[in-house]
Amino acid sequence: MSNLLAEESSPYLLQHAHNPVHWLPWGQAAWDLAKTENKLVIISIGYSACHWCHVMAHESFEDEEVAALMNKDYICIKVDREERPDVDQFYMDAAQIMSGRGGWPLNAFALPDGRPVYAGTYFPKTSWKGLLHELASGYKYRTKQYLDYADKMLSGIKGLNPIYHSLPDESFPDHITERVYQSFAQLFDKTHGGKGRAPKFPMPDNYLFLLRYHYYSKNEDALNHTVFTLKKMAAGGIYDQIGGGFARYATDAAWKIPHFEKMLYDNAQLLALYAEGFLITQDKRFKKVVEQTFDFLKRELHGEAFYSALDADSEGEEGKYYVWSDNELELILGELAPVAKALYEVGGKGYWENGNSILLFNDEIEASEHTQNIIEEKLLSARGQRIRPGLDAKILFSWNAMLISAFVKAYNCLQDEKYLKEAEQLYSFIIAKLNQDGKLFHTLKKDLPSISAFLEDYAFVIQAQIDLYSATFNEDYIQAAIKYTEFVLENFIDEQGVYFYFTSKENNDLLSRKIDLGDNVISSANSVMANNLFLLGKLTDKDAYLSQSRKMLMGVLENLVEHGSYYSNWGMLLLKFNFPYYERAIVGERAKEIRKQFAHKFSPDTLIFGTTTKQSNIPLLQGKYVNGKTLVYLCADKTCGLPEEF
Repeated sequence: MSNLLAEESSPYLLQHAHNPVHWLPWGQAAWDLAKTENKLVIISIGYSACHWCHVMAHESFEDEEVAALMNKDYICIKVDREERPDVDQFYMDAAQIMSGRGGWPLNAFALPDGRPVYAGTYFPKTSWKGLLHELASGYKYRTKQYLDYADKMLSGIKGLNPIYHSLPDESFPDHITERVYQSFAQLFDKTHGGKGRAPKFPMPDNYLFLLRYHYYSKNEDALNHTVFTLKKMAAGGIYDQIGGGFARYATDAAWKIPHFEKMLYDNAQLLALYAEGFLITQDKRFKKVVEQTFDFLKRELHGEAFYSALDADSEGEEGKYYVWSDNELELILGELAPVAKALYEVGGKGYWENGNSILLFNDEIEASEHTQNIIEEKLLSARGQRIRPGLDAKILFSWNAMLISAFVKAYNCLQDEKYLKEAEQLYSFIIAKLNQDGKLFHTLKKDLPSISAFLEDYAFVIQAQIDLYSATFNEDYIQAAIKYTEFVLENFIDEQGVYFYFTSKENNDLLSRKIDLGDNVISSANSVMANNLFLLGKLTDKDAYLSQSRKMLMGVLENLVEHGSYYSNWGMLLLKFNFPYYERAIVGERAKEIRKQFAHKFSPDTLIFGTTTKQSNIPLLQGKYVNGKTLVYLCADKTCGLPEEF
């Protein structure tokens, strides 16, 4: 038995290809059928590594009786949220309006024209069956009520987009960064790090902001809490102690019990965060996290580019691949077992359930680096014999672009050329595969580009291009960044000329275009674009870019002050505007060599750029090349001081 999902390439959709539900992929054909048959539409959204998606699939979508109800009264559409984040956002807004909560699986019910009339997350089988009966009957006998409600719901979704109010004073008060910091500080968990609640998500942007805030303000609490949090995460079960890489979140406040799925976007951001943490503190543990996470990415998620995720489950059990019993360690490690048990808290603090422990890290146990390496190698080898979690082998443009920036950060902080090499190779691949005539695509399907790119794809690749330029001084990256920025300004800008829609004006098959401003587990595409515009404005002397960036920041200022931890990438932009910002121009034959000296110092207030030749399209570099010399200029506000010769 199979349905039309069998023709898809998404691992998540293929997981449902043999359900008795007559699933259809998202597309016009499904909506035409709904209109022809005048049926409500179920839009069921999830992703391949989602544990509760698997649970609901097993309980309901694989059940013949439930499937018969769905097939009789509904047109059923399955959506991979990572392929279609726009669809996910639209129906997630509906769920948030109706219930005040969201998550996955996301199950929305809509009229044949797509307007939602109900939405929720996971439903147990009995509840799901009751809901199927109730909504089908309601639509049949109370059609007008459903149509009226759908109108109100669509208006509510459209009303979630921000309305920009221009401010007469376009400057930022001096005290505002302190107010933003206080909105962070009141949430600090001083026992376990992070925020004082469970579940706990890493939220890398929060700590990147705090490190920058400390740099400008010298507030030691900001630095100490960040370092404390990084240590706690690296010692917790959320971090894979023997294989590297982070799970998506911890279900408890102490970072012990992970939701075991591993996502590319988390590990990209955390690799960058720990690299920066190492640069500032020189903590060897942070360096090891960077190196292990890089090894994990190469070993577990790398093909031609980097894949999306590893499942939480293996052999039908969440976390089975990652946990250990006392007996297993004794069989594998022999005389090293007592050291390993103490080092990883096995049977003690790390005990989980059914005789198994989650590996934690106890830095008070004395074990040489050599001994630790032997233990890790033996356990990693033994774990490799287990049945692995499912792999979502989708290649997503935005997440790979994010990883390029992370690799550049690791290169700058650890001074290891392998990271820059990996970044450039990855960039070459995704541009070759997912760029056609200057337009980008979101994902590869059967080795072909598919789904027109979203704002996040453009935002993260522009960020990557700026980072690559700053690391290599190859101006092709900047020219490409300008080209894509102009495309975004033309095709994504809202009617007020301030923010950017998630979808372009040319490619939108939803009833409302979404503007997302909040930074969550991933920076919002708008905050990334605002930072990009700031840096490109400085590099290319385009005042219009700087003005656009400032205007975008002004519009979120109130939210940033009140809810800083959910606007932390905007917070980093505020620091750029509110404190002096410099450009360090390095010009001459030894420019790349000299660049490394400056890149190896934490200086978030300075953009490094330069050239090894006379010819440059960067305004601040023109006329500064002197034969036989390598000169370094410190510039601010379009003016450079006298050069220093190296």
